[in-house]
Amino acid sequence: MYRCLVIDDEPLALNVLADYIRQTEGLQLADVTTNPQQGLQRVQTGEADLVFLDIQMPEMTGMEFMKRVGSTCKIILTTAYPEFALEGYEYNVSDYLLKPISFERFTKAIKKLPVLLTGKHIIPPDYLFVKSEYKLLRVDFNSILYLESLRDYVAIHLADGTKTLTLQSLSSFVQELPEHLFARIHKSYIVALSKINFIEKNKVVIHHHQLPVGDTYKTAFHRKINYSAEE
Repeated sequence: MYRCLVIDDEPLALNVLADYIRQTEGLQLADVTTNPQQGLQRVQTGEADLVFLDIQMPEMTGMEFMKRVGSTCKIILTTAYPEFALEGYEYNVSDYLLKPISFERFTKAIKKLPVLLTGKHIIPPDYLFVKSEYKLLRVDFNSILYLESLRDYVAIHLADGTKTLTLQSLSSFVQELPEHLFARIHKSYIVALSKINFIEKNKVVIHHHQLPVGDTYKTAFHRKINYSAEE
């Protein structure tokens, strides 16, 4: 769970980002403030993991703020001025959001946060976020049976018998899902390796679902599971 702090001298911008944070699983709104000094104190006392930071503020610029916090927290810059983007990335910011910020662009920025910092330890996530309708939904890796491409959608079939639909492509999940836990077996399917009941010739069975293994993916799949299929 990322504890989020929003710092901006525009109340409207504060309200928009606070609303986005409340809609997003995995994020917790710690505070919003128009006072960067107050925000700096919150970060220095360890009360925020992620800061949405405006660049142009009268009391302290975003650049000055980042110099003072160093690598204490993750930073996503927010501004109406695209010319500051290059300078912002010199501070290794997680993303740069140009106002007005859409919820879709906001969700893309959140997906660039692959790990949560806890003290000095980096904890790999055991979940991902998928966009479903107007929300980001958390899906735990161990709850996934398989993913199925359905033309314009991907269906994530879950162990409890339900499924979640998302507009993401199946190829995007290849990049997001841990390679040691999942395998693509067909142009239309990605499976959770731990949920496979058995493999027979060119099919995989998961909870009574029979899924085909495509010729393009067969060799890599069998190599991954240390199994040689009969020709």
